[in-house]
Formats: sequence, structure tokens, C-alpha cells
Amino acid sequence: MTPEDLSRAADVLRDADGVAMACHVNPDADALGSMLGLAHHLVARGTEVVCSFPNNPPNLPRWADMLPGLELLVSPNRFPRSPAVMVTCDCASFDRLGMLEPSATAAKELIWIDHHRSNDGSGTIRLVDPDASSTCELVARLIDEIGGEMTRESALCLYAGLVTDTGRFQYEAVTSQTLRLASRLREHDFDHARLSQVFYEDNGAAYLRLVGRALSRLQEVPEAELVWTYLTQADLAEAGVGPGDTDDLIDVLRTAREADVAALLKQQRDGRFKVSVRSRGGHDLAVAAAAFGGGGHRLAAGYTSEHGPAGTIERLVQVLRGLPVSS
Repeated sequence: MTPEDLSRAADVLRDADGVAMACHVNPDADALGSMLGLAHHLVARGTEVVCSFPNNPPNLPRWADMLPGLELLVSPNRFPRSPAVMVTCDCASFDRLGMLEPSATAAKELIWIDHHRSNDGSGTIRLVDPDASSTCELVARLIDEIGGEMTRESALCLYAGLVTDTGRFQYEAVTSQTLRLASRLREHDFDHARLSQVFYEDNGAAYLRLVGRALSRLQEVPEAELVWTYLTQADLAEAGVGPGDTDDLIDVLRTAREADVAALLKQQRDGRFKVSVRSRGGHDLAVAAAAFGGGGHRLAAGYTSEHGPAGTIERLVQVLRGLPVSS
């Protein structure tokens, strides 16, 4: 991301009468927080804003109730078809927009804000910095460039994404700039303790039983420095838990000291498996995920597999060991 790109994006957003904003499918707090954080700033300036993400129906996770601005969200079928100005937040690749892709293609100006190293380069204005801790950190820079006082609502949304995408400020992407931003956001009056509780201490008993089931299946692959497990649609249905409610399970797996890489496979409704991988530092998982059409960061990435648990792990092991992937 260059200063020229940042300045140009700010100019476009200052002059826009209306802005359509989108984040990726199954949004996490960085995606939803960065989108709503920028949306609040634009609304405070008098801009008409509409936001969406490509889930239909657009079901939100429980923690989303903590974020102000949900009234700005519309279902994908009500999203503008040919927006004059469109902003995407936290999309590592174009296909992460799902059914909102045609709107992005038709947009006269497409501002692409993202921090994934595997970003595929979409957008007429690219605000992409793979060294940033989060997309929320990039949005904060953009808000500063636009000018005007940051609202409490923007600060809360950005703080949510900043805390979660840094693993509560544990990950290697955290810099002094990240911590200074967190301090600045906390100058606003919102309940940060309650926010953290909602994200990290709000699990139902059914979820905890599901964690037990997943851990009972845990397997080690020493030659690939890997631990892994999986959940099926039947597991989720029996527990009454949605796939998005198990996102934190990978953080339990990654604590295994015996392995560098942890992998969680979650079966989707179409039968394929969503694969989330995390590394302690010894493997570049953005490269590994890219081998299967996915992407992400060096230490955290993901992709989708149609090969079932055993076949998926067999192929992942080949990549982690530097071997060619079998068809």
C-alpha cells in the first residue's frame, strides 16, 4: 500500500455521495469490524452507506450483537448491482465475495482493503499491506487520511477486529504501531472487557462437548510436524452447533507442543471440508494453502478440500514435507 493509494482512496470516499461496502463470506471480527468501522466514519460525514456479506441468509455469529451498525447491513440480493464506489474489507481473493462478485466487477471504483499475503490484486485502488496486523489496522489509517474525529462506534468495531486478528496481541504481526492504535481506540468509552468476554468466554455446553469429540479424534503425523482432527456435519447437527461457531477450536489444537502445524477439518453442507491450518513458525502456510487454491498468512491460512479427512491430510502432509501433491 503506497501513500499515493491511501490518499487517492481517501479522496474518492470524501467525494462519494454513496458507498457500497462488502466483506468476505462467513465474516470474522476483522472483516465485519473493519467494514462497520469505516462505515460509521463515512455515515458521520453524511455519506449514504450500505453494507453486506455473501451469506444468504446473512446469519451473524453471536458476538456480532456487540458491534454497532448492524442496521447498515442488507442481504446480498439487496446490494447495489453497479455501485459507483465499492469498498471490500478483508477479502484475500475475489471469490471470497461470493454472490457479491458481480457488484465488485461492475463498480466504477473498487477500493480493496486487505492484509493477507496471498491477496490476488483485485481493485482499482489497492490498500493491501501484508505486514499489517489486521484489516482494521489498515482502515484506521484510511480514516486518519480521510480526516475527521473517529467516533466511538468506529473505535469499538476496529478494536474488535484488532483484538481477535492478533490473538489478543500474541501474533508475530503485532507491532508497536498496532499497540499504539489499540491504546488510541481504548480512549473511547466502550466496554472492552465485555467485548473480550463475548469473543473468548461465551461457549455453550454443547460446544464444549463438541470440542471433546474433536479432541478425542486428534491424530499426530510426526514426519510432517502435524496434529489434526475433524468434525462432520453429523457432529455439528447432533450438538446443534453451526460451522462458524467452532472457529476457535483451531486455537486449542495449536497449543500441542509436539507439532508445528495444527489442522482442523470441518465438513460443510456440500460435503467438502473447510481446512484451517496454523503454524508455530516453522512452515509458511500461505504457500501450503495456495497449493490447494486457498490462502492466508504465513502462520494462519485455509482452503477447501473435497477429498475427505484422510485424503485431505495425505495431501497436506505431502505439501508440508515439500513433496509434489498427488491428484
